[in-house]
Amino acid sequence: MARIDLADLGHAYRPNPTKPSDWALKPMTHVWEDGGAYALLGPSGCGKTTLLNIISGLVTPSQGRVLFDGKDVTDLAVEKRNIAQVFQFPVVYDTMSVADNLAFPLRNRGMDEAAVQTRVAEVADMLDLTADLTRKARGLTADMKQKISLGRGLVRANVGAILFDEPLTVIDPHMKWQLRAQLKQVQERSGVTMIYVTHDQTEALTFAKKVVVMFEGEVVQIGTPQELFEAPAHTFVGYFIGSPGMNVMPATVEGGTATIMGHKIKLSRAYKKLNAKARIEAGIRPEFISIAAKKDGIPVQVKRVEDTGRFRIARVELDGLPLSVVAPENAKIDGTTAHLSFDPARMHIYADGHLVRD
Repeated sequence: MARIDLADLGHAYRPNPTKPSDWALKPMTHVWEDGGAYALLGPSGCGKTTLLNIISGLVTPSQGRVLFDGKDVTDLAVEKRNIAQVFQFPVVYDTMSVADNLAFPLRNRGMDEAAVQTRVAEVADMLDLTADLTRKARGLTADMKQKISLGRGLVRANVGAILFDEPLTVIDPHMKWQLRAQLKQVQERSGVTMIYVTHDQTEALTFAKKVVVMFEGEVVQIGTPQELFEAPAHTFVGYFIGSPGMNVMPATVEGGTATIMGHKIKLSRAYKKLNAKARIEAGIRPEFISIAAKKDGIPVQVKRVEDTGRFRIARVELDGLPLSVVAPENAKIDGTTAHLSFDPARMHIYADGHLVRD
C-alpha cells in the first residue's frame, strides 16, 4: 500500500504554458492517504485520465513531483512503481484459464509455484472466482473478465496502489451494482490504495470514501460524499453532485442578506464585504427549498412537476430564472403559481464559482 503525494503537479500538452487554458492539469498539491479508496470524478476532458496516467507513469508531468510513501517516482518507469492498472476494457489472456491469468504476474516475477497457487486461491476466493478457476477466459462475460483484471492487480500482495480507468463502462448495467459492491468489499478487506476514475457520480459516491472532483483541469474539492452534498466547495460540485443538482442563482450580498432577482433572502450568517469584481452567486440544493401554494414566501411560476414515486420535483421559474425544488409526494402543487422559502442554514455564497468561507 502507498501514500501518494502530488507536489505542485501540473501538465500541459503544449510547450511553455502561460494562461490557465494552456494547462490540461492545473498545478496542484494534494496528499492521498495510504489505504484510501478514492474516486476521480468529473466530465470528459476535465483531466481525470491525465492525472491517473501521471500517477501510473504513463505520462511525465510538465512540472511538479509524484511521491509514493515519500519516495520520488516522477521519472520512474511504470513497471518499477509497484502499481496495477485496470482499464476500461478488460485485458485478459483468452487462451489461458482463469487460474493461469491470475498467476501470470507472479510467475513472471519468478515466485515459487506453491506460493503462486496459495495466492491465486486467496484472490479467487476474494473475488468469488474459485468455481471458475479451470475455465478458459475466452468464454467469460465482460464482468467476469474485469474481475480477472482486478485479480491480477490484487494477486501481488505488496502492490502499492490499484488504478481504475472507467472500469465498468462495458459492464451490463444490472451487473455494475454487484461488481461495484464487490470491489468496495475487496478494497476494505485488502487495504490497498485504490483510485477509481469515472464520470458517473453514482459509481464514485458508492465506491469511494473520498471523492476528488475535477473541473477544467483543476481539483475543485476532495471530500466524503456527505461533504460534497452538504457543502460544495465549487458551484460545479453542487451542479454535478446530486439529482437534480444545486440551484445556482446570481446574487448580491450585504451582511446577512442576499438579494436574488430583486428578492431579499435571509442568510444564516453575515458576510464580509465581497470583491466587487467577483461573480457572486447563491447556491442551495433542491432538497432545502420548501414550496407551498399559500402566499408566504417568494412567488414563482410552476412550469412542470415530475413524480419520481418517492418524491416530486417541481421545475419553477423565479422571474425567468429556472429552479428545481424537491417536494414530498403528498405536497400540494396545483396551478401555475407557488411560493418558495429557503433554509438559511443550507444557503451557500460563491465568488467566481468558489465557496466563500469567511
